[in-house]
Amino acid sequence: MWNPGNEARRKELKRIPPATVQRLPLYVQALKALAREGEELTSSQRLATETGIEAAKIRRDFSYLGAFGTPGVGYTVSDLLHEVSHYLGLSRIWPVALVGYGKLGSALAAYAGFPERNFQIVAIFDANPQRVGLKVGDLRVLHTDLLPNTVSEMGIDIAIVATPAATAQEAAGMLISAGVTSLLNFAPTTLVAPASVAVRNIDLAAEMQILSFHETMKQNFGIRYPVLPSMERQVSRWLKEKLQ
Repeated sequence: MWNPGNEARRKELKRIPPATVQRLPLYVQALKALAREGEELTSSQRLATETGIEAAKIRRDFSYLGAFGTPGVGYTVSDLLHEVSHYLGLSRIWPVALVGYGKLGSALAAYAGFPERNFQIVAIFDANPQRVGLKVGDLRVLHTDLLPNTVSEMGIDIAIVATPAATAQEAAGMLISAGVTSLLNFAPTTLVAPASVAVRNIDLAAEMQILSFHETMKQNFGIRYPVLPSMERQVSRWLKEKLQ
């Protein structure tokens, strides 16, 4: 079913809602768990239980990908996992650059979840002379002066910005000029980038503030607002991994 060369299919894919794209990693995670358990078939109801996403929404998401399943039978786990993984680009290893090797950057460099999901940090940069030259696994921290040539020569498309807010925009500009077209920003600031560059902003403090809003509403007014499953799981997973 995967046919990126089909012009009509490409037009259909342009209509996939951003919210659907955000849920795809959750489906991959759930399908991998089912595959490990030896499950060959699954249903939207079972995936709803695993992900916390409504079954109707799951069926609609899969319909955007052309994966309709079989009425009365459901979805073949291996086929669906293969297809969703393809749409997420997980059929290849993605080289990733990391800019900023402070406390957060060092934690990100050591995060086992990246290579498990086909993302390999291949270059680490920092402007602090005390960090330049530090050994990180098979890598060494490089000075940011080397970023343009290194990123360009390695053909890196995806990069992580984990610098202080004051230098994040400069780092992003260097990465974009070197050919990076997708940025994961952990700096507590909003990056300005061309429309051709995809930017995902992850502000852990802001996420905690959203959770404190839910706690305030629940404790003071008895109101429980729905929390997006993706955010809830990502925050709890991050905290669990950091506390292990």
